[in-house]
Amino acid sequence: MPDVRLASPRGKWILLTTVLGSSMALLDSTVVNVALPRIGRDLDADLAALQWTVNAYLLTLAGLILLGGSLGDHYGRRKVFVIGVVWFAVASLLCGIAPNAGVLVAARALQGIGGALLTPGSLALIQASFHPEDRGRAVGLWSGFGGMGAAVGPFLGGWLVDGPGWRWVFLLNVPLAVVCVPVALRHVPESDGRPVRSGATGSAAGNAAGSVTESPAGSAAGSAAGSAAGSAAGSATGKAARKAAGPAHQRFDVLGAVLGALSLALVTYALIEARSGPVGVVLGAAVAGLVTGVAFVAVERRHPDPMLPLDIFASRQFTAVNLVTLCVYAAFGGFFFLSAVQLQVVAGWSALGAGTALLPTTVLMLLLSARSGELAEHIGPRIPLTAGPLLCAAGMLLMLRVGPGASYATDVLPAVLVLGFGMVALVAPLTATVLASVDVTRAGVASGVNNAAARAAGLVAVAALPLLTGMSSEAYRSATAFDDAFRRAMVLCAGVLVVGAAVAFATVRRPAPDCRRPECRTHGSVLAPPLEGERTKGRLS
Repeated sequence: MPDVRLASPRGKWILLTTVLGSSMALLDSTVVNVALPRIGRDLDADLAALQWTVNAYLLTLAGLILLGGSLGDHYGRRKVFVIGVVWFAVASLLCGIAPNAGVLVAARALQGIGGALLTPGSLALIQASFHPEDRGRAVGLWSGFGGMGAAVGPFLGGWLVDGPGWRWVFLLNVPLAVVCVPVALRHVPESDGRPVRSGATGSAAGNAAGSVTESPAGSAAGSAAGSAAGSAAGSATGKAARKAAGPAHQRFDVLGAVLGALSLALVTYALIEARSGPVGVVLGAAVAGLVTGVAFVAVERRHPDPMLPLDIFASRQFTAVNLVTLCVYAAFGGFFFLSAVQLQVVAGWSALGAGTALLPTTVLMLLLSARSGELAEHIGPRIPLTAGPLLCAAGMLLMLRVGPGASYATDVLPAVLVLGFGMVALVAPLTATVLASVDVTRAGVASGVNNAAARAAGLVAVAALPLLTGMSSEAYRSATAFDDAFRRAMVLCAGVLVVGAAVAFATVRRPAPDCRRPECRTHGSVLAPPLEGERTKGRLS
């Protein structure tokens, strides 16, 4: 049984290293957008290269995050976490010294692989290390401090771009890793999927749940046998035949991970290159992406330990709330990609000014997300999940006022405040509804699927919006051309949010009173919902 107490010196070291590790990925997801115009100018890159700078990272992260935690179950959670941090830091170094856009894009793809290892691994380490009485508070602190890192990201990124240069946006991760890795090796206990003597709620299944590769074996965590079965949670399947198997009998769904990432990559390529690429190549990539996607579904249906267990979509509520997630986070991904560029290229602001301008959205999330979750528990999720996207749509339409010479107080601030309040209204209830829509033993995998869906939605939005709005490959160099396309993009994003609100209103219902409640009450990420762990059956609060 994990027995580290939060107040102990070791507990504080564990919290520090997991926060540092997760903050590296959170910072990177928020600071890069601010640096895009300067990257484009310095590397003489066109808009497609800037899209790939964002999407190469999202592609490998979204495609592999469902597999990342299961590797920790099999090989050791601390080991895989440390490998992820080192991998991420080395890739960040390559980004920082990249001589051209091609090297930068390749290094960003490597960064995403590191992020897929360390992001779920940080939460898994907390759940594997802390005493059950302290675990909830430890998760809350981890989530809150990580949210603070995400909030600082745009401001810090802008300061670095205007000061020492955009390369330091990536190089910053290296000293963070230098601190994180020795602390992890010295103070964090190793844990894996081997059977343990006690079936406490912190069994391996619960530990891996945050890494989105859990199994229904976690529901037996109250007994030694269930805990041993939970050690195979990384297999991400609920089949009874796998419950009794240990890590040696795991079958990693490598083919599923490869097919999923390849399908996303081909579709992304087709969308980005459709503006100027050869028609035959673009159509071939699109068709190949769809065929690969069908093959991915077929593999997941037949694999004994699928990365994505398709039977989880038998829950209509779960399917519906993931449709809402796709709409919401597609709009968010497109908004944050384009807005930082709009404020610099069109409004003429510095990178620091652009990054600071978007800060209220994250601050509001940090301050009010817990209260929003409590409100949704009282009135049900249907109203927040309907009103939240509509508020966000209104905020994006208010961004139409942002043009040359825009004023922060009268043009930008009202838009980001309305958007922020909309995000506050919907994100916490969305996470709670995802968890409530499936059996408690599948809460971890449900959270992971929802997180991956959000990242994939943002990936597709960044690829598709320039195409849909007629943005040329050199548009970001022209204030007039970019402004025209940005306005069309905000209308499209608002429309997608309205569709999400309509889906929520038509399909979301109040969950059962004894359903799973989120552990991460406070969070600040604007590009993906928080990951959640797994506990035993019964009323969870």
